[in-house]
Amino acid sequence: MIGYTTIGVTDLEAAKKFYTELFAEQGAKVQVDVGRLAMIGKSMSEPMVAVCVPYNEQDPNPGNGNMIAFPAGSKEGAAALYNRAIELGATCDGEPGQRVPDMFYGAYVKDPDGNKLCFFDFS
Repeated sequence: MIGYTTIGVTDLEAAKKFYTELFAEQGAKVQVDVGRLAMIGKSMSEPMVAVCVPYNEQDPNPGNGNMIAFPAGSKEGAAALYNRAIELGATCDGEPGQRVPDMFYGAYVKDPDGNKLCFFDFS
């Protein structure tokens, strides 16, 4: 149902590097790059994350309560993405762990621009 999600960033080149390296093992790469916006994903026919310098040229502001959640395939996958994000400059916003018994495992970070990300597995 989701084609892509766009997040505002302060440094487009750094954001492209962060997200392509974060999801490199899943085959993600920059699919579209139009100067102030880049779309990153496995293909144009699958959901992507877009990073952009805001159109109004004002500072990007992560929304309170907004978060992008990425399926990780397993608990180990969630922890691996969390660890990779931290290595790439993200900050911890909730270490990997079981959130809902026998149902939801999640790991939370904020990217270098403060956008909240979740890596999860329904297990």
